[in-house]
Order: sequence, then structure tokens, then C-alpha cells
Amino acid sequence: MEITYVVIIAIVTYVLGAITKTFISAIPNKYIPLQNLIIGVISAFICIYTEVEPDITQAFVLCIASASGAGGVHDLINKNNYKIKKKRYWND
Repeated sequence: MEITYVVIIAIVTYVLGAITKTFISAIPNKYIPLQNLIIGVISAFICIYTEVEPDITQAFVLCIASASGAGGVHDLINKNNYKIKKKRYWND
């Protein structure tokens, strides 16, 4: 069960970060990590309240880590895409 809710939190955080970055221009991109942290804390409270994770510390650590990891994955994908585009540009 532990892996399932961590993956779900990461996916939800990734999608919300992409929506914020793409469609909401009022929020600067520098605040997306803060948004991910807030999503992690909220999801930790939800996990504790629904008794998915009985240990409070573990719930906070796992939820915040998975929410922060989603932002890191997004940055890695963008960096890799940038390198591929740069390589294609210089090879043409």
C-alpha cells in the first residue's frame, strides 16, 4: 500500500505543477516547489486521517518526498529534452 499512495501523490503533484506552470501565469514558476511542499503536507494529513499510514512521521516524510520528487522528475525531463534539442540543432 505504501508504494501505491506515494506514486499517486507524485502523479497528482506532477499534474498540478504542470497545470500551474502552463495555465496560471499569475503564479511565478519559482513558487512551484512551495506548492509541491504544501501538496505533500496536505496529502500527509489525508493519509493520517484515512489511516493509510498510521505512523505520523513516516506519513509526512513519504508524502513530502514524493511531492518534491515529482518536481525533480519534471526538471530532469525538461533538462533532457533541452539537451536533445540542442544536440539536434548543432548536428543539422
